[in-house]
Amino acid sequence: MTRSAPSRVHYAWIVLAVTFLCLFVAAALRALPGILMLGLEQEFGWSRPAISGAVSVNLLVFGFSGPWLGRWMDIYGPKRICLASIALLALAAGACAIMSELWQWYLLWGVIAGIGSGGTSIVLGSALINRWFRERRGVALGILGAAFSSGQLIFTPLVMQINIDFGWRPALLLLAGLLGLLILPLSAYLLADEPIRKGLHAYGAVGEETKPVPADLCPMHAAWGQPQFWVLAGSFAICGFTTSGLFQTHLIPHGIEHGFTEMTMAVSLGLMGAADIIGTLFSGWLCDRFDKRRLLAIYYALRGLSLMALPYVESTEQLMLFSVVYGLNWLSTVPATSALTADLFGKHNVGVVFGWVCCAHQLGAALASYSAGYLHSSLGNYNLAFLGSGLFALVATGLVVNVRAEQQLRV
Repeated sequence: MTRSAPSRVHYAWIVLAVTFLCLFVAAALRALPGILMLGLEQEFGWSRPAISGAVSVNLLVFGFSGPWLGRWMDIYGPKRICLASIALLALAAGACAIMSELWQWYLLWGVIAGIGSGGTSIVLGSALINRWFRERRGVALGILGAAFSSGQLIFTPLVMQINIDFGWRPALLLLAGLLGLLILPLSAYLLADEPIRKGLHAYGAVGEETKPVPADLCPMHAAWGQPQFWVLAGSFAICGFTTSGLFQTHLIPHGIEHGFTEMTMAVSLGLMGAADIIGTLFSGWLCDRFDKRRLLAIYYALRGLSLMALPYVESTEQLMLFSVVYGLNWLSTVPATSALTADLFGKHNVGVVFGWVCCAHQLGAALASYSAGYLHSSLGNYNLAFLGSGLFALVATGLVVNVRAEQQLRV
């Protein structure tokens, strides 16, 4: 028998809060390379393409591990995968503090942290939220999308100040400690794979099944044959190309080369994160009410125009204005894309299907991270990298309007 939801707070909101914290700190860790870039160059003499190459490896491993981890979430439950991933991230970050060779940076940040990132990403959030929520699903996904921004908002200025005052190693150890000593035990104690584990229905569900819905045996065989999947994956690849791979690796060096101080760039990223919290939450609210395809088209169009304006930003006021405009739609694409994936391919398959969609995102991010570093080495600036990214975002606008708003596909 099942019991009624608690009268004050449904357990779905507790799961959401714990998942938020997990994604919050993991996202702060993933934002570190842009802060550490100059310190690693100065201490070890490594080139910028070499350093950003490890970031590209991280993003590729992150992307390719996501579908497999998502599949294991569908089969074994998200909680186990989450705990293992947090442990890997804490281990990698702590070990980076004692590295001395470039191959160690590639192994620790590129491979181990890449796998850990795959299990502490929006794939985890999507797998849990689509199990725990029927109502307010878009809002819940928007909140988790905002976790990436708020982690950046809170930690980037703080970590930058620690990096300036004490060096890059204490900055890494701070986040490694938070993951291993706070987030890991909290997730182990409070996370639950699905409502039946707590004797509940999903939030907003009345009279639905009380047994877990098993994942399909081979969901990707059918998904790969659907044009819908490739349109979602292609647009999300452009999302990665125009956000994390480019900005978290190269925005701070770009700003410093244009005469802005390190703290000004940290504040810019923080303001961008603050704006994205608002934009992502608002996006989640809109996704519960309006056509997700049209929302995505608007987001990509605004992103493209703002990116094409970045090379011409010269003053602090212009930089802060750009941070707000760009930040409002940085991760606003996440709730819409995740909700579309669940609608089209089924909530019980969302871990693996959205994992592959996110893999495409990380492929785009990895390409942006390396190509921007290469263009900088060749041209001496990032202008072409930002202009090209803006054009790609406009291409994504045309892609997403071709997603058919039909009922769930049989997989």
